[in-house]
Amino acid sequence: MPVKKKTELSERSTASAEDVSRHVCTRIHDLRRQRGWSLDVLSQLSGVSRSMLSQIERNQANPTLAVTVKIASALGLSVAELVEQAPTVHNIEVIRAEDRSHIFRSDENCSIRTLSPLHLEKDVEFYEVLINPGGSLRSAAHFEGTREFLTVQKGKVTVVSDTETTELNRGDSASYRADVTHEIANSSRTDALVFLVVIYQ
Repeated sequence: MPVKKKTELSERSTASAEDVSRHVCTRIHDLRRQRGWSLDVLSQLSGVSRSMLSQIERNQANPTLAVTVKIASALGLSVAELVEQAPTVHNIEVIRAEDRSHIFRSDENCSIRTLSPLHLEKDVEFYEVLINPGGSLRSAAHFEGTREFLTVQKGKVTVVSDTETTELNRGDSASYRADVTHEIANSSRTDALVFLVVIYQ
């Protein structure tokens, strides 16, 4: 029936638009991270507020064409290149140890490598964190309801969540609030290696 066909076409079009919007939001996040930029850096380069960029990357806001043009320009891309669809996702995705695009941070305090695929929805993030002797990973409060789960693979660390502190040795695990200021500090004389999972509510 003609009416049914129109309805089906409309539903397919809506789904397609939602898919494109979701892809653009994820792609902006991935491209920013690959360049090693913070939200503040992208905000300064694009003229789009940090809060708006954060909402876009978490797929909580759909960027207008004007905003998309600004972000694409800041990333050195055309709108077409930014919107370009990602290749087909395979059943098995591999992150090679030598893949430098997954190095999230590397400085005198610590090295952070992303172990979860960059294109995934950012409800869950998985990291390998190597903290140098005397180094620490300090973080401001994340979104409300965010928690972190940590397992110590090597060394000894001190975990601080707001006003609470605990010591963890090799093989220990802990979960704690990450919607408050929090820190993971190396409390040993050698490198400390931890695996960190961030879960957003």
